[in-house]
Amino acid sequence: MAQLSSDQFAFGGQLLSVEEALSRVGEGLRPVAETEVVPLVQADGRILAEDLVAPVSLPPFFNSAVDGYAVRFADLTQGAETRLTVGSRVPAGAEAAASRAAEAVRIFTGAPMPEGCDTVFMQEDVRLDGDAVILPPGLSAGANCRPAGEDLPAGDRALAAGRMMAPETIALAAALGVTRLAVRRRVRVAVFSTGNEIVSPGAALGPAQLYDSNRFMMQALLRRLGADVTDLGILPDDRATMASALRDAAAHHDLILTSGGVSTGEEDHVKAAVEQVGSLTFWRLAIKPGRPVAMGVIPAGGDGEAAAFIGLPGNPVAVFVTFAHVVRPFLTVLAGGTPERPLALPVRCAFPYRKKAGRREYVRVALRRGADGAVEAVKHPRDGAGVITSLTETDGLVELPEAVERVAAGDTVAFLSYALLR
Repeated sequence: MAQLSSDQFAFGGQLLSVEEALSRVGEGLRPVAETEVVPLVQADGRILAEDLVAPVSLPPFFNSAVDGYAVRFADLTQGAETRLTVGSRVPAGAEAAASRAAEAVRIFTGAPMPEGCDTVFMQEDVRLDGDAVILPPGLSAGANCRPAGEDLPAGDRALAAGRMMAPETIALAAALGVTRLAVRRRVRVAVFSTGNEIVSPGAALGPAQLYDSNRFMMQALLRRLGADVTDLGILPDDRATMASALRDAAAHHDLILTSGGVSTGEEDHVKAAVEQVGSLTFWRLAIKPGRPVAMGVIPAGGDGEAAAFIGLPGNPVAVFVTFAHVVRPFLTVLAGGTPERPLALPVRCAFPYRKKAGRREYVRVALRRGADGAVEAVKHPRDGAGVITSLTETDGLVELPEAVERVAAGDTVAFLSYALLR
């Protein structure tokens, strides 16, 4: 369970920039303390609890990087072809005997280098002449060889604690002979939607009701980040019912995430319910789409233990954007990792756009190739924060900084792929 204070998220300012929100997300927040050891094949998406130190060098021995002929560089005639007799043959997985002077050794990719040899010629670069090989001039000493420890020496840190495991880091651990890893336990997240106007898919729709989409999107986003998610359904617009459900969820979860009902209208009951069982503040993010995000703490009954509360807006696109800028970094810190801003890539803008200064806007765009072959961003025709197809029919977001008030077709803009935000 997280260790949180009642003023954990207090903020008295008017607007928070994206950078300020990211810096405040981790202030005073300690990651979950519990760890577990899991088989390597189950470590994908988990956060390392301790440094992984290389138990062996990678590669563990001096070997050939290509199929070809291993030689002693000192035997080569500089500036002219060299003719050497071919002696022994070393396939991958075999032990190599010491080579003899003025002799080439037939060798294959991954095979250990014969003692004394220090350079390998690729087989396609040489000519055979009976029992000899003709080697061209110009190759550098040590070419086409992999020294022991070239990738990683034994005893060096291979992966730092806090790193989220991925297929490539699992490959590195496997190459080092590691079979199990110590990881932090998964962050436990309870997910609610709120409001009498929504029902779960599969239920009968009333005349003024919509199917709930946010709860399912939030669960998918959370699971991609390695969270252990509990779907607690839809909370009706009733303060007492909400307060009871939030208190119960806080006892068994590190984070409670909701969508909808966090504005200041008289029918937005989440604010009052959270304040009844815990504490609440609002972060006004200087972004569009997006509205104030509710941040709070709900005591869990233990000594200093509490569940964090984050209430996102009700419109799906606003949920997606605020999740990326608040929930994603928060969950990363809580899981023991280090949040990083995704790297935006420059693309050519294919549309004119005006915006207000002082806030950052995210425009949904699809990528295409222009007539000259350059990648350009095409704006989705509908801007509404409730238009879900504006997410499914686009590739990412163009990020327009606070100081920008207009862009024109042909300008270079910053593109954030959805793959980096989820």
